[in-house]
Amino acid sequence: MAKIDLTVIPERRERTIQRVRERNIIIPTFAQMKNPDLIPARIKEELRNIGLWDVHPRNLFRITWKNEPVPFGGGFGPVNTLEFPSSLTGVPARIIGLVGKWFPTGAHKVGAAFGCLVPRLVTGQFDPTTQKAVWPSTGNYCRGGAYDSALLACDSIAILPEGMSKERFEWLSKIASEVIATPGSESNVKEIFDKCWELRRSGQDLMIFNQFEEFGNYLWHYEVTGHAMEEVLKRIMGPKDEFRGVALTTGSAGTIACGDYLKQLFPNSKIVAGEALQCPTLFENGFGAHRIEGIGDKHVPWIHNVKNTDLVAAIDDNDVVAVMRLFNEPTGREYLVRKGVPEEVVSKLDLLGFSGIANLLSAIKTAKYYEMGENDIMLIVLTDSMELYGSRIQEYREQYGEFTPYHAAEAYARSLQGQSVDYLLELRYADRRRVHNLKYYTWVEQQGKTYEEILAQWYDRNYWTELQSQVEEIDALITEFNERVGLIKNYQ
Repeated sequence: MAKIDLTVIPERRERTIQRVRERNIIIPTFAQMKNPDLIPARIKEELRNIGLWDVHPRNLFRITWKNEPVPFGGGFGPVNTLEFPSSLTGVPARIIGLVGKWFPTGAHKVGAAFGCLVPRLVTGQFDPTTQKAVWPSTGNYCRGGAYDSALLACDSIAILPEGMSKERFEWLSKIASEVIATPGSESNVKEIFDKCWELRRSGQDLMIFNQFEEFGNYLWHYEVTGHAMEEVLKRIMGPKDEFRGVALTTGSAGTIACGDYLKQLFPNSKIVAGEALQCPTLFENGFGAHRIEGIGDKHVPWIHNVKNTDLVAAIDDNDVVAVMRLFNEPTGREYLVRKGVPEEVVSKLDLLGFSGIANLLSAIKTAKYYEMGENDIMLIVLTDSMELYGSRIQEYREQYGEFTPYHAAEAYARSLQGQSVDYLLELRYADRRRVHNLKYYTWVEQQGKTYEEILAQWYDRNYWTELQSQVEEIDALITEFNERVGLIKNYQ
């Protein structure tokens, strides 16, 4: 059975169509996000006069990995990537990251928010004229949700832990209708869920778009991020090269869905799930607090296809912080250049936020574990950039002191190239089942899923493939919706 409910509610959809028409909104299809060549020429012309981060309805067409990497007026091109040389990583394998900075809001999570919202919008299940949109998150996802809500002129509630960076709260205060800071930091996801239940009981007319359970999050990354990675591989792989896998921090487990797509093309490739060593939920059923911003823990997301995950990498958040300073402090960059890292690469290392650094370290550990060579390729995602965390650099200076050449040498030798194969767990069938079973305590006991549903995720062979097949149906609904709105005819 279908995993995303696409039941149309005609009366509510008519009100939504009117709101979208009033707001001058045209909704892109998944096909257009994968391939911007399908976007009408007149829309591309309009984008020439629009900033990438402007709250403008046409920027919905920039929810793609293929934006020209400029802050204003850009067009489209190849997928934005950054390759990390062996002089940086210490391994011969090629590690390549897809760059998330060049999305509206500065992070690819705007795509996940789109994937959750649009099926509800075009079917009339969500009515922006009467309902509030609630976006529970550890940061970037609620940015994307608040952005989408602002375009629709509907009230939005962004929920995120109080320990997140100052930049996130400052941006949200200008976009979201309401910002709720819950106790804790990245790993305090249950507190976010508790706030959602409080809002449900408040009597307000609202809809909660919970990225940790919304299959639109999974589907957007399976379809759009997966295809983007395929395109990168076609562009860079030589006749002797082999794609070995993706390494991604789980977070909401949306991005890691791209691994399901890639495994269908490269059956021998691996899916590596990264998490914080200080909160080793997948690794050893553990808990704790950590500083890798943007990757919530202490539970297994409902949308994580655990049965298809091969390896768990636990990353020390001390290493992530040390590498962040190495990549962004002037002394660190000077040291990297002296060690032979190309200046062109060093100048772009601010494209990695905290989770991007964790993904890089996971890929390095994986390359060492599987003894990869120069013809082996690993892919990662750079979810966001340091533009969203600039205040953290100053905070760490105040907390730990100035970043000296000694600190740079230590971070390079120990935290970056010194990554070991410790805290890696290759998942046997029983290990995967153990991790999947952890979903029970969050989703069945706390969040209202059924016993039958959690069994179906593990035992129904068609569970994930039926979800993946919904893309064409959603695109058809988007196309019909746009035609009913009537604005698209001016661009055809």
